[in-house]
Amino acid sequence: MKENKVEKKKIIIIVGPTAVGKTSLSLSLARELNGEIISGDSMQIYRNLTIGTAKVSKEEQGEIPHHLIDEVDVTTPYAVSDFQKRARSLIEDISVKGKVPIIVGGTGLYIESLLYDVTFGGSGENDEAFREAQEAIAVEKGNRYLWEQLNQVDSAAAEKIHFNNRRRIIRALEVYQVTGQLFSSYQSERKEKELLYDAKIIGLTTDREELYSRINLRVEQMFEKGLIEEVKWLYEQQLPDAQAAKGIGYKELFPYLENKITLQEAKEAIQQNSRRYAKRQLTWFKNRLENVEWVDLVSHPEKEQQVVEEVRAFLKK
Repeated sequence: MKENKVEKKKIIIIVGPTAVGKTSLSLSLARELNGEIISGDSMQIYRNLTIGTAKVSKEEQGEIPHHLIDEVDVTTPYAVSDFQKRARSLIEDISVKGKVPIIVGGTGLYIESLLYDVTFGGSGENDEAFREAQEAIAVEKGNRYLWEQLNQVDSAAAEKIHFNNRRRIIRALEVYQVTGQLFSSYQSERKEKELLYDAKIIGLTTDREELYSRINLRVEQMFEKGLIEEVKWLYEQQLPDAQAAKGIGYKELFPYLENKITLQEAKEAIQQNSRRYAKRQLTWFKNRLENVEWVDLVSHPEKEQQVVEEVRAFLKK
């Protein structure tokens, strides 16, 4: 049964690339507006992976209730459908308490699955790891090979995508892999659906060079905080095929632990992969989400209070 527009629960969503300041804004909004935070990040769900996933500090978690952080063991697969179910339940619980659900995330499929009535057929895999695997295949075998793979599973989508449009081909394969749905039907189904929530979506962005500089600095800080020890622990679990082991910041250090590359090479690989991921995140959110209000709080931190007041006004409507 469809909800009436007036019955839709109000939620706040903060999206944007890694290292752009989503956590900081979410904490400000939660403090000012009596909110609770739901993580929409596919790696923060795992226990013991704290530094490499840039989790909010324990002190901040103690101050503001956070959800979907440190919830499952690294041996446990966690699909988009799992997030969708838990996040929707949390939104209900938080709303019933008279508090504001604030969803913060960089994992595009997570946010999309929450906003729209998208159903999932498969158990799902880490979408980031799948995309990177397809990129590697394209480098080795060419774009046409990937296109032919898509044509085998979804000829309707393949007909509309040029064989050199690698990004779009990988996106179509990703949807099939993660959701069990054909990209062609998924697109039309998604377009026909309205938002399940009355959502204010804030997109954080900044100048590309500034963002890349922040990413490089964040990686340096992760090493200072003890990233190598965290990765050693994960490596010792001997879970090479686990989703948790495929995250950026972890997989790049495994060859270092095996004495195959230098520490500097591993660090540079993490920085490069993080920059590429940030670029893909921005592309995703700008192409897939509607009604996003983009703001640059890195260059204009003074605008944060304005954002808070705009959200406050939205909640009073």
